[in-house]
Amino acid sequence: MIIFGPLLVLLGIGFFCWLLFTLAVFALPFFVGLTVGIWGFHTGAGVLGGILVGLVAGGVTFGIGQFALGFVPWTWLRLLIILLFVAPATVAGYSATHGLAQVATPSATWQMIFSVVGAIAVSVTAFVRFTGITAPGPTGQGMARG
Repeated sequence: MIIFGPLLVLLGIGFFCWLLFTLAVFALPFFVGLTVGIWGFHTGAGVLGGILVGLVAGGVTFGIGQFALGFVPWTWLRLLIILLFVAPATVAGYSATHGLAQVATPSATWQMIFSVVGAIAVSVTAFVRFTGITAPGPTGQGMARG
């Protein structure tokens, strides 16, 4: 039993880190959906109405982001849209890593260092995943035609 405890803890931490890296792309739609869902609940839509409104808002946010990335011709605007989606992923990565660091590390300095490293790792992963989702731009831009 003493062998399985630490093994299960490491497996659990590994699973949550994998889940965090996988779902980091969806941080902005999740935040929008959660905010709109809570707003819907507090304005009288009820629990089911708040959940439905939140799911629709999150899906629309993700859809608008994908549509914009697919049809925006300017690279700087694409980068701005991607950064808009990566910023909440960075905050979520920092918070998740800080929570894990508080459990595992007693020093506040090392907790902060691990949290910043985790935030950077999650934001880079979200950036790479999000740029992998986008459609490639038109070929031959900026080249002289002969």
